[in-house]
Amino acid sequence: MAGHGHGHGHGCCECEHEPAERGVEYELYRRIDIDKLQCLNESRDGDGKRFVESDADEELLFNIPFTGSVKLKGLIISGEDDESHPAEIRLFKNIPQMSFDDTSREPEQAFRLNRDPLAQLEYPTKIARFSNVQHLSIHVSRNFGAEATRVYYIGLRGEFTEAHRHEVTICNYEAAANPADHRVESITPQTQFIS
Repeated sequence: MAGHGHGHGHGCCECEHEPAERGVEYELYRRIDIDKLQCLNESRDGDGKRFVESDADEELLFNIPFTGSVKLKGLIISGEDDESHPAEIRLFKNIPQMSFDDTSREPEQAFRLNRDPLAQLEYPTKIARFSNVQHLSIHVSRNFGAEATRVYYIGLRGEFTEAHRHEVTICNYEAAANPADHRVESITPQTQFIS
């Protein structure tokens, strides 16, 4: 992984240098569909898969698709220990291909962040709102005053459930049978007497 010159070596959605006690908890990055991961307003295309710096202004928008269903319990986000560190993020769930136009809607949850260059602060999510997440969007809405925002690491903690593909089954249910739909040969009652 390419570092950012400060010795961290973290990628945005990886956790190769997590402390041992957090390593298993923050392995949701292995459940991200990396080929479909998207970061809007990044200064260089493709940087959102490693560390990223915003381009036109301080906003960034990460669209993170999972390969199954996630119950998101918490996240960590780190940047530089200066004004370029993210100051506020807004989380949205299950809005694939989210754009900046969509960020005007109410988020599932928002956080005011502290500077955390060493990726030590966890922000717990409202778990009831973040169960059954197939796609997570993280909107970095502002930083601490710089023209550009730098994100060096995003850690996601939660539970993963494998996606199951189900075949489509078409069923018809009749509340009351329609006799015209059910042709029956006429039946001649036969009675036999036993004497």
